[in-house]
Amino acid sequence: MTITIRKALDTDAPTLSRICLLTADAGSTAEALHDFGELPGLVYAVPYVKVPTTWGFVMVDDLRDNEVVGYIVGSTDTRAFESYTAEHWWPQLAEKYPPSMAGKEADARYMNLFRNMFKASDACVAFSPAHMHINILPEYHQQGWGRKLLSSAVKFLKGEGLSGVWLGLDPRNSGARAFYERVGFRHVDGFPDNYMGLKFGEDVEVS
Repeated sequence: MTITIRKALDTDAPTLSRICLLTADAGSTAEALHDFGELPGLVYAVPYVKVPTTWGFVMVDDLRDNEVVGYIVGSTDTRAFESYTAEHWWPQLAEKYPPSMAGKEADARYMNLFRNMFKASDACVAFSPAHMHINILPEYHQQGWGRKLLSSAVKFLKGEGLSGVWLGLDPRNSGARAFYERVGFRHVDGFPDNYMGLKFGEDVEVS
């Protein structure tokens, strides 16, 4: 297996969306939960190669015709990301996906979310303006690639003058929580439940 890591591109959007769907049910595939399988990615993956203040890195498997098999994406400025998407991203999706189209609960949840998107807590933004999401196809788990993706992200964010990053996670995904704890993420006082932060200045080994 020959894996390389590179910056995420706008052209990666369809693959990022697919990976998001295949990991959207607490790390497992959510295909059976959706008639509109693109919906999870339109929230948690695709915007990060489409709108300002975003960044991302992808894992590419050379033995699968350079297929993208994992990613880490985020924003350097969460409030700016929220402001831009509120004006330019969510409204067009709300128009395209009215809740009346939903035949499954998971689809309805996302379609309603387009009309009332959550915002980060003040505690999270005070910890760091930067947030992130990471997803890797299951067959590439437990091989150190999550740590390598995170290392690429931390190096980039440090170069942008940032000192930390935070994320939210599905409380059912115990494997993800264990990974984040191993690389130094911690629950921070004032954070909502199931949110964790990483300070780069701490003695944390992510490479």
